[in-house]
Amino acid sequence: MSDSTLKGKTLFITGASRGIGKAIALRAARDGANVAIAAKTVEPHPKLPGTIHTAVEEIEAAGGKGLAVQTDIRYEEQVEAAVEKTAETFGGIDILVNNASAIFLAGTLETPMKRYDLMHSVNVRGTYLCSQKCIPYLLKADNPHVLNLSPPLNMEARWFAGHVAYTMAKFGMSECVLGMAAEFKDRGIAFNALWPRTTIATAAVQNLLGGDEMVRRSRKPDIMGDAAHAILTRDSKTCTGNFFVDEDLLKEEGVTDFDQYAITPGTKLMPDFFV
Repeated sequence: MSDSTLKGKTLFITGASRGIGKAIALRAARDGANVAIAAKTVEPHPKLPGTIHTAVEEIEAAGGKGLAVQTDIRYEEQVEAAVEKTAETFGGIDILVNNASAIFLAGTLETPMKRYDLMHSVNVRGTYLCSQKCIPYLLKADNPHVLNLSPPLNMEARWFAGHVAYTMAKFGMSECVLGMAAEFKDRGIAFNALWPRTTIATAAVQNLLGGDEMVRRSRKPDIMGDAAHAILTRDSKTCTGNFFVDEDLLKEEGVTDFDQYAITPGTKLMPDFFV
């Protein structure tokens, strides 16, 4: 039983005012889904395109119904209120996408504790908190899915050495997948992770990682939107506890043209961390 469409489904997506979260929202919106954008940005930021309101406009233009809920996922009462508002507005929640993340790539001596705290409160704790608050609604849904934007658990020192704090925070999200998939297996909620094979052209890559050159060698967020769609339309009872990589998953789905996702077709792509 895999529905090939998300029509009428309600998605709660964190950090979706731009980038990968927004690409996942727009792909669902094209099916006619309801999407709650739970993110912080209400006023335009000089370096970061998009707000929760512009994301909702794009969702509605794509054929979905949008709800902008300003949420800082570090705060339990804000998450609770956002989840309740989403369920009230759309009559429930079918899918949670834990996309919001903070990144700071530096060694142990170069990482201020405030950066450590931010990454751990957003990435691990935020993912755990949003999952905890959405699960009561997901238990009532027909084909409930939780998708964490986090990497395969490759426990190799090389993935930790350069940025222990960031890796711990991202792997914490993946550990939620591992544990919750097993915990809720008999209750039908799917928990999966999705990670890109290559860098994705997002504001974080542009501003924090490598500027224009890295963007040129990246793929568009749409590849993650399409990969997420493939996961979220699968049967939650049989598709759980997986650590998917976008390209491998789409190849399995029969996609052969990956140039469509390249920022600069024909350019050697930059592999992402952890794969």
